[in-house]
Amino acid sequence: MTIRDLIPWRRDNNQTPAVYRDNDRDPFMALHREMNRLFDDVFRGFDTRLPPFGGFAARGVNWPSVEISDTEKEIRLTAEVPGLEEKDIEVLLDDGVLMLKGEKRSETEDKDRQFSERVYGRFERRIPLGYEVEQDKVDAHFRNGVLTVILPKTAKAQSQAKRIAIKG
Repeated sequence: MTIRDLIPWRRDNNQTPAVYRDNDRDPFMALHREMNRLFDDVFRGFDTRLPPFGGFAARGVNWPSVEISDTEKEIRLTAEVPGLEEKDIEVLLDDGVLMLKGEKRSETEDKDRQFSERVYGRFERRIPLGYEVEQDKVDAHFRNGVLTVILPKTAKAQSQAKRIAIKG
């Protein structure tokens, strides 16, 4: 058997080999590449932080937006919850995890809406703290759609932090 016997031949009369060494000639690979390019182009324009259809629950960990600062004595969490009131939000601390729960209700009925980018529904956000906090001294404030939670660290947690020297 020779190497020529292993090469597939076309069905035309001149019997030239139909070897596709370059994937550009393979119509199935060209179609595959073109479909991948089209999907990449379509989804490249979407901002992944936008809520998917289905409300806050489908949005996942992106809502509410939070900012966390960690100092020697406390952890401060600030959450943006525009359009909500104090009664719409619940703050829980359980086993080193801070939970923010709530619901944003629609102000109008669906039949009245022509177009809306606003999102309504229930949300829940769990934030592991990583430190022991003094639970009886935790303080939460709500003002102008911004929730601020201050979690004082225990004396033990404050002493655990150790500065490590960086060598150059």
